Amino acid sequence: MTDTLRPVETAVLDTAPADTGNPQQLKRSIGVVGGTLLTLSCVTPASTLFVVVPDLFSSLGTATALTIAIGSLLCVAVAFCYSELGTLIPSAGGEYAMVSTMAGRLAGWLVFVLSLLVVMIVPPVIAIGTADYLAPIVHLDPAMTGAGVMLLATLAGLLDLRANAWITGIFLVLEVIAAGVVALLGFTHSHRGLDSLTSMQVTGPSGHTDTVTAMLIVSGLAIALFITQGFSTAVYLSEELENPRRNVARTVLATLAISTVIILVPVVAITLGASDIGQLTEGDLGSMVTAWSNSAVGTFVSLCVALAIINAGIVMVIQNSRVLFASARDKAWPEPVNHVFSKLGRFGSPWVATLAVGVPGALLCFVDLDTLYGVTGVSVTAMYLLVAVAALLCRRGAHKHTQAWRMPLWPGVPVLLIAVLAYVLSRQETGYLLWTGGITAVATLYWALYLRPRRDTRWLVSIPEDAQA
Repeated sequence: MTDTLRPVETAVLDTAPADTGNPQQLKRSIGVVGGTLLTLSCVTPASTLFVVVPDLFSSLGTATALTIAIGSLLCVAVAFCYSELGTLIPSAGGEYAMVSTMAGRLAGWLVFVLSLLVVMIVPPVIAIGTADYLAPIVHLDPAMTGAGVMLLATLAGLLDLRANAWITGIFLVLEVIAAGVVALLGFTHSHRGLDSLTSMQVTGPSGHTDTVTAMLIVSGLAIALFITQGFSTAVYLSEELENPRRNVARTVLATLAISTVIILVPVVAITLGASDIGQLTEGDLGSMVTAWSNSAVGTFVSLCVALAIINAGIVMVIQNSRVLFASARDKAWPEPVNHVFSKLGRFGSPWVATLAVGVPGALLCFVDLDTLYGVTGVSVTAMYLLVAVAALLCRRGAHKHTQAWRMPLWPGVPVLLIAVLAYVLSRQETGYLLWTGGITAVATLYWALYLRPRRDTRWLVSIPEDAQA
C-alpha cells in the first residue's frame, strides 16, 4: 500500500561536512522543558483566548466552554496518535514525515500541503490583532503592526533554538499571568451558576436569546480543535529534542494538558462573569476585564496579550521554517529550490527557510484573511484525520517491533477519531470545504505531474540517523 521510503543522498550543503552523503540534520539541543515552553508558546493560550475564543462566543454563547471541552477530549486522542507516530518518526517534517512513512507518499504530500496552509495563515492573522491590544498605549495600523510583528518573529527565528526557548518561556509566563487574572476576575464577579455552562444560549441577530443547537456545536468543533492545535509543534521539534523516543510523547501530552487548563478555565470564568448573554456573545473581553477591575488592570492584560502574540509569531516562524527545511531536504521541489531551503546558518537554524516563511507572512498581514479562519479549521481537521489514518497503520511490518511510545486502546482510538473527524468535516460550510478542496486538488496535480514521475529522486522522506536514540 505504501511506497518504499528511503533516505536520498543530497548535495553537499554549506554547513555539511564535505565527506558525507547523508541528508543534513538539525542538532539536538533541547529537552522536555525547553520543548514544552516552545510548544506551549505555539499554542499561545492568551492570544488564543483573546483573539480566537471571542469568535466562538459570538456563535456559541454559553456553549463555548462545552465545545472547547469536547474539542480538548478529541485532542487527547489526536495527541496519542502524534505521540506514537512522533516517537517512531522523529523528523522535522512532522505530520508529513509520519504519514508518508505509514500511509504512502501521496498521503504525506497532502498532509504537508494542509499543514503548510495552516502554518502560513495563522501567524499573520494573529499578528494583526497586536494593534488592538496595544491601543491602551498607542494607536497603530493593524496591518503595519502585524507585518512588524512577523518581521520581528523572523529575526528571532534565525537565532539558536535554545535561546528562543528562553525568550518564549519568559513571554509565556506573562501570558499565563494574564489568563490567570482574567479567570480570577471572572470567578469573583460571577452573575450565574455552573449550570449556565450547559444552558446553550446565545444572542441572535435580532437581539433575542436563541438556543445553541447540537449541530452548531459540531460545526464549532473545527475551531475548537484549532484552539489547542499547537501541541503538534512538539513533533516538528522532534529532530531537535534530546532522546526523542521518550521526550516527544512527554512534550505532546504535557503541552495539551497545560494549554487546555490555561484556556478552558478562563473561558468558564468569562461565561460565569459576563453580566448578560448579550455581553458574552459580543465577546469584548478587554471591556469585561476593565469593567471587573479598572483601566490599569485592563491595560496590563492587554499588554500581556500583545506580548503573547509576538511570542506566538516567533514560535510559529520556527515551526514553519522546520517544515520547509525538511521538505527541501526530502526533495519536494526542483533541485535549486531544495538546495536553497536546506541551508543552515551559524546558529544551526534553517535561515533561508525562516526568511521564506516570515517575509510572506508579513505581506499577508495586508490581505483580508477573515474567510481563511474557516479554511484553517477545515485544514486542521483534515490533517488530523490523515494523521489518525497513519496511526491506524503504524504497527505493521518493521514498525510493529520498533521501540517507541505506544498509545493505549489502539486501534480503537484512531478508528473512533477517524469517524468523528469525518463527521465534523461534513458539517463545515461548503465555501470553506471548496477552498480547501481546491488547494488540495492543485497539490495533487503537482504530485501527479512532477513528484510521482520522479519518484526515485523526489519526495523521499528521510529519517535522522540517530532516530533510534
